[in-house]
Amino acid sequence: MSRRVVPALPLWFTHALRAQRGPVPWAAVVRGASAAGPLLAVAVVAGRASVGVVAAIAAMLAGINDRPGSRRAAVRRLGVPAAAGAAGMVVGAYAGGHGGPVVLTVLLTALGLLAGCVSAVGPVASAAGTQVLVACVVGAGMPLPEPGWLRGLAFLCGAGWLLALRLAVPTPGALAGDFRFDGERAAVAGVYDAVADLLDAVGGPHAMTRRAALTAALDHAQDALTGPRLRRYAGSAAERRLHAQYAAALPLAEAATALAWAGEPVSARAAQAPRRLAAAVRRNTHTGPLPAPSRSAPALRALDDALLRAAEAFDRGEGGALHTRRRTARQLLRAAFGAGGREYGVRVALSFGAAGAIAQALHHTHWYWLPATAVFLVKPDLGPLVSRVLCRAVGTVLGALVFAGLVAVLPQPAGLVAVVAVSGALIPVATRHFAAQTAVVTVLVLALVMAGGEPQASASRIGETLLACAIVLIVGHLPMPGERGGTVRARLAAAGGAAHAYLAHVLSGSDDRPARWVLRREAYRALAEARTAIAVAAAELPALARHTEGADKAAAVLERLVDTTTACAVHLDDTGRLTPRHIGRLDRLLAEAAKTDGLGVPGVLAAEREGLRAARLPFAV
Repeated sequence: MSRRVVPALPLWFTHALRAQRGPVPWAAVVRGASAAGPLLAVAVVAGRASVGVVAAIAAMLAGINDRPGSRRAAVRRLGVPAAAGAAGMVVGAYAGGHGGPVVLTVLLTALGLLAGCVSAVGPVASAAGTQVLVACVVGAGMPLPEPGWLRGLAFLCGAGWLLALRLAVPTPGALAGDFRFDGERAAVAGVYDAVADLLDAVGGPHAMTRRAALTAALDHAQDALTGPRLRRYAGSAAERRLHAQYAAALPLAEAATALAWAGEPVSARAAQAPRRLAAAVRRNTHTGPLPAPSRSAPALRALDDALLRAAEAFDRGEGGALHTRRRTARQLLRAAFGAGGREYGVRVALSFGAAGAIAQALHHTHWYWLPATAVFLVKPDLGPLVSRVLCRAVGTVLGALVFAGLVAVLPQPAGLVAVVAVSGALIPVATRHFAAQTAVVTVLVLALVMAGGEPQASASRIGETLLACAIVLIVGHLPMPGERGGTVRARLAAAGGAAHAYLAHVLSGSDDRPARWVLRREAYRALAEARTAIAVAAAELPALARHTEGADKAAAVLERLVDTTTACAVHLDDTGRLTPRHIGRLDRLLAEAAKTDGLGVPGVLAAEREGLRAARLPFAV
């Protein structure tokens, strides 16, 4: 009897149904409820509702960026986009008041090009690029009586209020430990737990999945420790100790990765010590005696040595600033104005400029909604293009209908303030799915528009959102000069370059282990960023997805290369030589990487292979 095969749903459709999971971020919910709503209420009572609307918009945008993490990381994650948004508000206000439609369209297009290119640098730059564009078009189009400088100040105060809440209000459980390290301790402890999980999985089918989870934990801890110090000069002893605990995790991660590469199971005893270290980080206590693993292999000896160094580092509290991600100005410029940045910048410029021109030509009261919506739709870090469009359309319709029902029964203006406060509280939860976030933001924005003295606009909000969806879909599928898939190729090129730098350092025989650990971190981090870009590109419509076919295989080769390089580093530390197995694996992987040059992997890896062959006899045992 034949079994009926159910066809699988395409990735571009299933991606729109995915949502992030996790516990409810209650602290962020409280901050959201205490930000936009109270700001608007104070402004309404003072008779300056328009100022309150601008401040509430800024608080809303900051709330979207208020993601889980440490307090110090929030300063950059919320502060940089807020400063960019305030500048955009000032520019937009003066441009809208003194320039005609043609001048304003040219300005929006040029600003979209620059902001789009800068957005390719990283998440914080992307958030800053989004806020400067949204604030600029709102400042140009929203009819407000205040001068441009006052609108910018109100925007900065609104975002600054949410940032102040983030710095002052602890998350649940923070008061049980050290209030200053709200999120940092949990992030560093998560690295030790991830090391233990990887050791438990060595030799099994889930080893590589656990290695990827370790990379994510290290990325999160690195971000959590990045930001302004809590004390002047060298920081407090507790802060230096936390940095030392992060630094001590790097050789442990290296040894665990080498064990996973070897593929031989280790005893359960090996994972006990990292778990005790994780508990010591969380409780801010001494480690106590640590069970030592067997020293029967180079990677196990490296693990034991790393545990001894970790115990010493926990007591001394000296580990250096290995959490800092060191990227040169040249690397940042290459990310912004390279192939990926240019392609993204052109698409943002076309979408933003076209939406602004069409909106002004329609002479709609809320014309600024159209280009502002296009900004969010064109951002690839929010998911594949079709997924973004579907979620935006569904979320806008749902939010507009909900608001129309609420405004019919709630008193004004108190009811509008309550809607803004509740919506602000829901944003941290709604950010787990783009459609839910869109619905909540739609309700909040419509409430702010009415609070500013304009009529109810649910119907026009739906119409302009659908028009923005059409514009972005068209621009997203336009042919561009050069090769398509620039973002994926740029990420793969960066990952290939980082892998080469790491491999070259290991094969050079250098004894500078901290430098090696920093290079290893950058290699794995660049690979994770490439994997993210590849996953987004694979979920596009076939017309776009075909331009990055084979990119996942190229990333897999680079991952195996970095894993093998880690195993080589550990073996060289122990014996000073490489085995034929290490050299043979490197040779094969470098040959495979050389075949992926068309996807952006640097050809320098092919030269590295020739150098490896020349060094085969001195290294082999």
